[in-house]
Amino acid sequence: MNRKTRRPQSAGGLCAADKQTGGIGTETPIVDFVKAYAESGISRLHMPGHKGQPLLGPEPLDLTEISGADSLYEAEGIIARSEENAARLFGAAHTFYSAEGSSLCIRAMLRIAAQLSGREHPVILAARNVHRSFVYACALLGLEAEWMFPASGGDSLCSCPITPEQLQGRLEQFRSCGRELPAAVYLTTPDYLGGLQPVAGLGAVCKKFGVPLLVDHAHGAYLKFLPDCEGKTLHPMDCGASMCCDSAHKTLPVLTGGAYLHLSSGLPEEAAGLARGAMALFGSTSPSYLILQSLDRCNALLADGYPAQLAECAGRTAGLRSELIRCGCAVLQTEPLKLVLDGRGVCGGGFALAQRLREFRVECEFCDRDFAVLMLSPQNDPRDYERTAAAFAEPLPQREAPAAPFPGVFPLPAAMTIRQAMLAPQETVPVERAKNRVCAAPLVACPPAIPIAVSGELLTEDALRLFRYYGVSSVAVVRNKK
Repeated sequence: MNRKTRRPQSAGGLCAADKQTGGIGTETPIVDFVKAYAESGISRLHMPGHKGQPLLGPEPLDLTEISGADSLYEAEGIIARSEENAARLFGAAHTFYSAEGSSLCIRAMLRIAAQLSGREHPVILAARNVHRSFVYACALLGLEAEWMFPASGGDSLCSCPITPEQLQGRLEQFRSCGRELPAAVYLTTPDYLGGLQPVAGLGAVCKKFGVPLLVDHAHGAYLKFLPDCEGKTLHPMDCGASMCCDSAHKTLPVLTGGAYLHLSSGLPEEAAGLARGAMALFGSTSPSYLILQSLDRCNALLADGYPAQLAECAGRTAGLRSELIRCGCAVLQTEPLKLVLDGRGVCGGGFALAQRLREFRVECEFCDRDFAVLMLSPQNDPRDYERTAAAFAEPLPQREAPAAPFPGVFPLPAAMTIRQAMLAPQETVPVERAKNRVCAAPLVACPPAIPIAVSGELLTEDALRLFRYYGVSSVAVVRNKK
């Protein structure tokens, strides 16, 4: 049963609050509806099963698609209104909410690009440091991926810097070989180590060739609200991207799972309808209203003072970065709200850095043998900065001999399509017995969830070196026919 309600049209146009904030306003239609419903005393003869009883705390505000609450994938009431507010804040032609993180948005972006291309199994040209959700989406949609790699193999699995000249060369190769251009170019920025791609330059190349630019911007939602001295931002919607996803929950005050899919005005008019369909195709029919409320509440915060808090946080983070460097830490140059500690010169590497932080009651976002990653936001207490600085007031022991060099990320031969390998019978074998087998599934830890090998690729010695480097002992491969 469809219980949607149409958005009421106001005779007077924008309300006073909207006029004061450029038409965005600090309204929170989803929050207002749910709060009023929670306080109404109505008997809840509907899902969820807790019936609003505060067993843990949020139950009274946890709803489903009742009358007046709108419906996420057919939004035309309070959710549509809230999404319109978000679109104006982010400078997008259309913004769609996800209660299932950027993974849902990535699947939707690729679905839209495939549909707009009009081809059955189009190619996506992607920088190699994709999240595994990209690989899963390719398997589900029957898409083919072709990869761009960093020069000289790079220095981490997490990063894959691409230059506009490199991208232009690859697209020219498509033309010179008489091939159709890819359905889209796909980038991840910021990457897990805080590296930023030159989206404006890459976007200009995509525009020149008429190819949509898709950006996994899961770690950078806040960048829209942290402009430089000229008022410019690094957000993909300001730099020529056709579509991008933002994981609001990673860097903004939003519950886990809250994310945005943004569409630019440069896409065909049909794209918005395709987006609703793509989100519905892959999304749960029971989206969390708690997550939707947090996205809605975030609109009001972003329209009313939160950018100033972000600027203050960026300043404090820069100060902490300087203090850590003064204490002898190696710290990468990254996006403003990440601190990436380089542990390659430290005994124990990134794991030792993370352990030292734990001793001072600080838990980092991620660590591996080389790096420890810290993510900060305006919600961090001054104590968090003080503890982090105190953790490294005494330097960790340095390596006596240089650490083993990063093996590099290099192309692997494709033996099957991603879809064929992902859906084929498979088995898990020790890495040492995996040489010349076909990778079946990108079984990698999250974070960072970046595959060493992609489904369908032949596991050469290059791949095995990377597995060993990151301490991976087993891998899923396509089962050999008997």
